[in-house]
Amino acid sequence: MNQGRIYQVLMGPHISEKATIVAEGSQQVVFRVAKDATKPEIKAAVEELFNVKVKGVNIVNVKGKTKRTMRGVGKRSDVRKAYVCLAEGSEIDFLAGE
Repeated sequence: MNQGRIYQVLMGPHISEKATIVAEGSQQVVFRVAKDATKPEIKAAVEELFNVKVKGVNIVNVKGKTKRTMRGVGKRSDVRKAYVCLAEGSEIDFLAGE
């Protein structure tokens, strides 16, 4: 996998209540990923960028909600998330840089 594609696959961490509960309960981290990203690409990108060992990857496509506004009907954008299961002893800490 070339270096440019690694930075296109991962969009960033997905921070939410469910993502924090999953991270505390098991060795998993949630990322927002590109719409055309595959499981092997996500695994390779996480291992390359964070120097960790990945055990498995699960992908979820979340459809955007339709919302009614004063100006009519709008739609939120669709999101593709990857639940990355890390191997024992591996850890990613996003707050360490602050």
